[in-house]
Amino acid sequence: MNSAIASNSSQGTQFELHLADGTVQRVEGADAFQQEQSMTTFFCSNAGRQTVDCWSVRVASFRTDGILWIRRIEAVAAEVRHLKPA
Repeated sequence: MNSAIASNSSQGTQFELHLADGTVQRVEGADAFQQEQSMTTFFCSNAGRQTVDCWSVRVASFRTDGILWIRRIEAVAAEVRHLKPA
């Protein structure tokens, strides 16, 4: 089962979490994450920094013991060009 949690950020960065129960969660708009006691929390920074500071906003939290692995997915900023027939 896949589901997504989104913030108001337009950065386009996503984190994909694979959980011990077999589900996959996506957190959209977070720039960074860190462990806070028994939880792993994802944060959004207006500057798009990959660090957590006093200005960061919490986007989502998951129990750390339930996370198998986390993958960061960067937004693709490249323009898509289609080939024209000759």
